Amino acid sequence: MGCIVSNLRCIVCTFLASTSGVFRMAESSGGSSFMYMSADNVKGLILALSSSLFIGASFIVKKKGLKKAGASGIRAGVGGYSYLHEPLWWAGMITMIVGEVANFTAYAFAPAILVTPLGALSIIVSAVLAHIMLKEKLHILGILGCILCVVGSTTIVLHAPQEREIDSVKDVWNLALEPAFLLYSISVISLALVLIFHFVSRYGNTHVMVYIGICSLMGSLSVMSCKALGIALKLTFEGMNQLIYPETWVFAMVVVMCVVTQMNYLNKALDTFNTAVVSPIYYVMFTSFTILASVIMFKVFGLFWAFQWPQVLNPFKRFIFL
Repeated sequence: MGCIVSNLRCIVCTFLASTSGVFRMAESSGGSSFMYMSADNVKGLILALSSSLFIGASFIVKKKGLKKAGASGIRAGVGGYSYLHEPLWWAGMITMIVGEVANFTAYAFAPAILVTPLGALSIIVSAVLAHIMLKEKLHILGILGCILCVVGSTTIVLHAPQEREIDSVKDVWNLALEPAFLLYSISVISLALVLIFHFVSRYGNTHVMVYIGICSLMGSLSVMSCKALGIALKLTFEGMNQLIYPETWVFAMVVVMCVVTQMNYLNKALDTFNTAVVSPIYYVMFTSFTILASVIMFKVFGLFWAFQWPQVLNPFKRFIFL
């Protein structure tokens, strides 16, 4: 028990030490333009970190609500919705909404490739709380997984490329209509439908990847739409009204549909499997698909790989050496 707690404490310290390096980097105006974080990026970073705290805690509160509701009604894992009458589940839902609002706002200030990986902190929060409140044991491989998530997330954040300037929601709409992203969107929706109609009934209650796969696939589209909606609201508050464009409302509808789908299958996953299993797998898959979608839509990695791949590999070289 003491060993696990001390290891979790090390994970938290590693994450905080790594992210403090980001702030020091932001305060320095020297160095290459790729390593400098703008004021907007720092705002997005702070919002994303606070979002992770709320979202990590919400997993635990919702899990306790689902368990309580399942004891007196039909469990979510078998298609029940009795949790909608459980106040504890709603408390978790409100906590998640607060976190998602902070996350949504972060996308208006910083690139998705910087914001999304910071969800690693939510894994640490949920792992610690699950161990304390749900009595779900965190084994050594789980601790190692948390550390690897933190290392990977910190590496991405430290070397996140600068985002292209967006002057209107129509610019994002044009990017979304490019053949590469259209192909990605069609592939994601098709794969999600196959999982929903073919695999959920057969393997949903035995393979965590089914529910999490649906959440992650739809999540990548919701993040891109959130990014567009966040930019639209940011420009609107700056005096350039984007609410008059129909594209803004299309992105809003996509967000609603994707989020409702995510919530439905995330509840099923939490009700069926341990939080310590659901949270990290969801984070890794969600982050991977979001980064892929961001690369395809915003084309942010062209110059990044050309100039910064040696710096990205350095931490891994030191890790292997140690």
